[in-house]
Amino acid sequence: ESSLTLSRAPAAADAPAPAVRQRIADDKAMLRTAAELTRDLIAPRPGIYWADLIASALVGYGALAVAVTVSGTGWMLLAALVSALALYRALSFIHEVSHMKHSALPRFRGLWNVLVGVPMLVPSFMYEGVHNLHHAKTRYGTSEDPEYLPLALMKPWTLPVFVVVSALAPVGLLIRYAILSPVSLLSPRLRTIVMERYSALAINPSFRRRAPEGDARTMWNRVEAAASLWAIAVVVLTATGVFPLRSVVIGLAIGSGVAVVNQVRTLVAHLWENDGEPMSVTAQYLDSVNVPPPSMLPALWAPVGLRYHALHHLLPSLPYHALGEAHRRITAALDHASPYHKASYTGLPGLVNKIVRSTLVAR
Repeated sequence: ESSLTLSRAPAAADAPAPAVRQRIADDKAMLRTAAELTRDLIAPRPGIYWADLIASALVGYGALAVAVTVSGTGWMLLAALVSALALYRALSFIHEVSHMKHSALPRFRGLWNVLVGVPMLVPSFMYEGVHNLHHAKTRYGTSEDPEYLPLALMKPWTLPVFVVVSALAPVGLLIRYAILSPVSLLSPRLRTIVMERYSALAINPSFRRRAPEGDARTMWNRVEAAASLWAIAVVVLTATGVFPLRSVVIGLAIGSGVAVVNQVRTLVAHLWENDGEPMSVTAQYLDSVNVPPPSMLPALWAPVGLRYHALHHLLPSLPYHALGEAHRRITAALDHASPYHKASYTGLPGLVNKIVRSTLVAR
């Protein structure tokens, strides 16, 4: 979810004013049932977290090693695909890190940064302290939400730009950590700009994050220093020929693939139909998306529980491994008239088609 410079304005400034959207009140029966049926699922299971993260990282880096060493193009492409999907899954744990109580999973955030955050130049502080604002009841879908743009109400060309620009993320992150991090230490003004504008996984270009304080600032500084040293090492070792250019290009291409898949997933995680007004919890839920089984592909493009994104907005404290069971329980308990069922969709093509058609509506 890399930052984009896209206007929040509706699709056509000279078009007639759109009809006022009816405010959706909270469905208390749905909220109560969801909470009551999932109380026993709230505790994270450390074994699942550790095994999933380590296995994903091992497969991702192992396939990367194959991709940069194998000679055949076909085998290289296959290994690169496996690497991108596995590293994407490993990277997606940043979402869990931003929600978890670290006392429940001691040292997990540290290992995630060592295995994924620093090597991929997406340390956990880029999401911690940012993503929680997206879940704030009074911020979701407003101009103060770092992860929201009314994409469905914007011009059609914004959608391909939104996706394609994410392919530049690996290069942008190299610049962020190899150049801006060390140089900003010499200029307080530049340092403020880097911290406010280039230290968050956000899609709202007007978002400015606050500087961390206390222990969070200490952790930020340490992890940023590690990421900066790694980025500088990559640049220097590539320039001196220690890292073969072909291998670095393949690695950057895999990183771009990860970023693009994540951006497509972001594109369909919500309906993006809110024009900036505060929304009830039920309205936020209905503006979000579940893609439950029997479809299997969402396990690849929306891993680590992200296929249940609407349910996550309903119950953000549930660990990712409990979302499937929670969805089954709630679906069985609520009658067909409940708004809960309205947030479930069959797959990626239909969701993309829905948002594309929405941008084509004259406003």
